[in-house]
Amino acid sequence: MESLIANPNVSHYHTHFLLVGFSGITEHRGLLFIPFLLVYLHVLLSNSVLIYRILVDTTLQSPMYHLICLLFLVNLSCTTTFMPKFLLGLAFELNQITLDDCLVQMWFIYVIVTFESTVILLMALDRYVAICKPLRYHHIMTNRFLTQLTLASLARSVLLMTPIVYLDTTVKFCKSYVILNFVCENMGLLKLACGDISRVQAIGLVVRMVITVVDGCLLLLSYLSILHTTMFLLKQSRNKALNTCSSHIIVALMIYASSVLSALIYRLETSVSVDIQNLTSAIYFLLPATINPIIYGVRVKEIWISLQKMFGYKEGVNQNAHNMGHNNN
Repeated sequence: MESLIANPNVSHYHTHFLLVGFSGITEHRGLLFIPFLLVYLHVLLSNSVLIYRILVDTTLQSPMYHLICLLFLVNLSCTTTFMPKFLLGLAFELNQITLDDCLVQMWFIYVIVTFESTVILLMALDRYVAICKPLRYHHIMTNRFLTQLTLASLARSVLLMTPIVYLDTTVKFCKSYVILNFVCENMGLLKLACGDISRVQAIGLVVRMVITVVDGCLLLLSYLSILHTTMFLLKQSRNKALNTCSSHIIVALMIYASSVLSALIYRLETSVSVDIQNLTSAIYFLLPATINPIIYGVRVKEIWISLQKMFGYKEGVNQNAHNMGHNNN
């Protein structure tokens, strides 16, 4: 591995690279195929099953569940953008990637991840309207309005991320042709750049900070308003509202915390090994997709009941339905 990085040919600009994640364990790197394959299979199966249940179960046809379904779709899209390539590299040493393919992968990942942040905001908006303005909920959160918000969120992600990836097309790469990561990321690719790249790095940092700060503040404001409103509800209604919101908050904290951790680790590259940087990237991209189905599948009662019906646990479903009916009386 060191021989690939050393003695870079600065008279030649690279357009083909080797995408080599977890390079510090070269001798046993192939063994990573098994755990990452299991994680990917879990992501595919769990998210797909929950998407299916939300789409076919008539009791899950409300904006909140549609947004949860959209989050699961984001999980599938993001992981599928890079995991097949990474697994092929681990199993068969198929690590080659062109600059164009790397930039395309980066664009899709960044657009999807930014869109995920906005989906979390839409979920907070849905809960805010449901709890703070319950009488107007069905007039505000219509399918048309939800579709408009989703398309606007996707357009926002494209507009924010396209300039970052475009700027990378203006950079020349001559330091090495080995990307020490399992996925094409802006910071990892720019390490191989020639010349002054401070402007490209600054723009990328500003965009990432704006997204994190703006979305984080809006999210905090939404849930503070919800918390204030629940103080005036009856205990039973308050507990139900807080229980539903707690699932969203856990997911939001996990996504934002892993994003901040990944950004910090990349900027401490002199004191953090490449494998640790790869690990934080894996946490950032894979942890939400792995944990989200578990959180929503177990903590959201209606989804849990739907899963029980799917697997034929009628006794448990009837008991849950009885409990829900008793609680509503």
